[in-house]
Amino acid sequence: MNRIGIIAIIIEGHKESVARVNAILSEYADLVHARMGVPNHEKDINVISLVVEATGDQVGAMTGRLGNLPGVTVKSMMTNKTY
Repeated sequence: MNRIGIIAIIIEGHKESVARVNAILSEYADLVHARMGVPNHEKDINVISLVVEATGDQVGAMTGRLGNLPGVTVKSMMTNKTY
């Protein structure tokens, strides 16, 4: 069963990871309801927030792949209720 959740992604100092993050997010596009990206070129930091509807396994697979990229930190939070 699907749950609603949010995922926060921070990319620090690894410009090559930005393209890889976007490629992974494209693979999971059907799970994403909303996306906001805030680049800070001055500090070389990119912040992306996602609203998703997915199973725990799907979120785990996506966040696991993202978290293995250099300079990428990922945190997620899901509702307890399923939809």
